[in-house]
Amino acid sequence: MHGTIDGFNYGAVTPVVAYVMACLGSALGLRCTIRSLRTDTSWKPGWLGLGAAAIGSGIWTMHFVAMMGFHVAETPISYDLRRTVLSLVVAIVVVGVGVFIVGYRGATRAALLTAGLTTGLGVAGMHYLGMAGMRMNGRLEYSPVAVALSILIAVVAATAALWAAVSVKGFLPSLGASLVMGIAVTGMHYTGMSGLSVRLHESHGAQALGGASAVSIMLPLMVGPLAFLLLAAVVVMFDPILVLGEGEWTAPAAPQAPKAPADDWPEGFGAAYPGTTAHQSAHQGPAAHQAAAAHPAGAAPYPAGAAGSPTAYNRFGAPAQPQPPHQQPGSARPSF
Repeated sequence: MHGTIDGFNYGAVTPVVAYVMACLGSALGLRCTIRSLRTDTSWKPGWLGLGAAAIGSGIWTMHFVAMMGFHVAETPISYDLRRTVLSLVVAIVVVGVGVFIVGYRGATRAALLTAGLTTGLGVAGMHYLGMAGMRMNGRLEYSPVAVALSILIAVVAATAALWAAVSVKGFLPSLGASLVMGIAVTGMHYTGMSGLSVRLHESHGAQALGGASAVSIMLPLMVGPLAFLLLAAVVVMFDPILVLGEGEWTAPAAPQAPKAPADDWPEGFGAAYPGTTAHQSAHQGPAAHQAAAAHPAGAAPYPAGAAGSPTAYNRFGAPAQPQPPHQQPGSARPSF
């Protein structure tokens, strides 16, 4: 005898919340992985570990939020604590293997295939290990087609997410990748659940096997992953590179153009402002002062190019460029 299964006992609440948890974990994990690529070697393992824990916690929370809406009419359901916690550990560790592979090897084909396959199998393993932790007066039976399809979705989703983590730049593209990742992970869960059936044990009646009830074990266990996701979100929000990428604050400041001299400087401040006679005199150097002493006002200037002629300075204190003959004062413009 098969039990009557209802995967949406609370309506659309559980699938929507499960999808949000998957998106949150994926978004935080992707951003932390991207951040690891922009930091030095000493901080890279920390960012990769934070990203792996965020993705694993988000996927695990998604699974058990969705399972809170799972109901079998003929028998109550309970959960084995050891297997439930073990499924969380498997999710974080296996996702971490894939994240560290792409974090250190980059988006090469071999690295993506290895990391995507490992992570996808780990996500699917977390799902079915969590299902194996269920206790009820019946036996779970799966459709091989649904199981194979759910594993394929998990592998493809994991590979795409890892590729996005090291290839997609910018906050909005990575946010879009996390939304797609959330759809894929949630779709993997409900695809596997679509091929599930429960064969009831007639001898046990309606009594459930040993284990804690779904509410009594799920709610306390979710406090830890949810608190961790909140902490990871705080870390992301306070890191501008994680949120906005490498922005203008990392670029050097543009040089400012020199200010034009004003004609109405206050009296007594001529030496402090560029363009004034006192300022030019202060920047002309000792050679110009000696030349001025040797040739007082009204004396004939040095011939052009003569040895010992003083260097002319412009109003900014830099050597002035020689002018063409026809532009020098007193010279006649040649006619053609």
